[in-house]
Amino acid sequence: MPQDHLDGLLTFIAVAEEKGFSAAAVKLGVSPSAVSQSIRHLEQRLGLVLFNRTTRSVSLTEIGERYLARVQPALELLTSASRELGREADHPSGLLRINLSRAAHLIVLQPVLRRFMAAYPEINLEIRVEDLLVDIVSQGFDAGIRFGDAVERDMVAIAVGPPLQAQTIASPAYLAQHGMPTHPQQLLAHDCIGFRLTTSGQIERWIYSRSDERYDLSPRGRLILNDSEILLRAVLDGLGIAYMINGYIEPLIQRGQLVRLLADWSPPCPALHLYYPDRHRVPAKLRALIDFLRSEREAKPEVAEVPLVL
Repeated sequence: MPQDHLDGLLTFIAVAEEKGFSAAAVKLGVSPSAVSQSIRHLEQRLGLVLFNRTTRSVSLTEIGERYLARVQPALELLTSASRELGREADHPSGLLRINLSRAAHLIVLQPVLRRFMAAYPEINLEIRVEDLLVDIVSQGFDAGIRFGDAVERDMVAIAVGPPLQAQTIASPAYLAQHGMPTHPQQLLAHDCIGFRLTTSGQIERWIYSRSDERYDLSPRGRLILNDSEILLRAVLDGLGIAYMINGYIEPLIQRGQLVRLLADWSPPCPALHLYYPDRHRVPAKLRALIDFLRSEREAKPEVAEVPLVL
């Protein structure tokens, strides 16, 4: 149906309900002549006479009655939909779709997920965990969470999660058997568990710096993995030394299940960022998550509340 066929329908319903052009004009806040002109144009487009007109009254024709019965429920449905969606624009509700890496889920979202969902019971969440970058717009996601250096420049990006550092870790059992390295170069004599980056396919290099010294090492070892949780499990099992970012391994270090090595050599890492398309109005459901994660970052908890059982 051509879009101009919708023009005049609200005026038509107002005249039918008020049984007069003047009363309809008052209801719509326009002049009687504007009402009359709108109805005349509608009748011309439809090729129908919708009203019987006299100097004293206005009433629907038989075809006008039938037309009203058809269009009134449809317009009421459209009005109701607009009203409901208008409320959603300012009220956090609906489905919020987030695409993020495994590290981002473990460090940023998982520790706060229960509290966020309790705070916003009308928001439903769909979380897709994948390390490969995707076009969140074409895939229908509201936002993504990745390391800041991986976010496209045409996105709005907001730092979330704790400050990050690359940390070298091992189990007490491994260190008891193989000794504790006190300098980055000593790692070359140890079983280092490699991590293959999903994005580039390369083995992650281990970077260390202190004062004017800097070392860029290729880890040597018998084991290469591409999943951070499996990597952590391998370290706990005493299979070697690993190079991981903080954010969810702190409880294991505090409980003595892991030992942090070369702490004074650890370089900072790019922060994790929540990002979304540049648009003038952010949906209330996404704004709620942004504000929640921002308040968590500002609180700077010493230890992330991560319910890992390893």
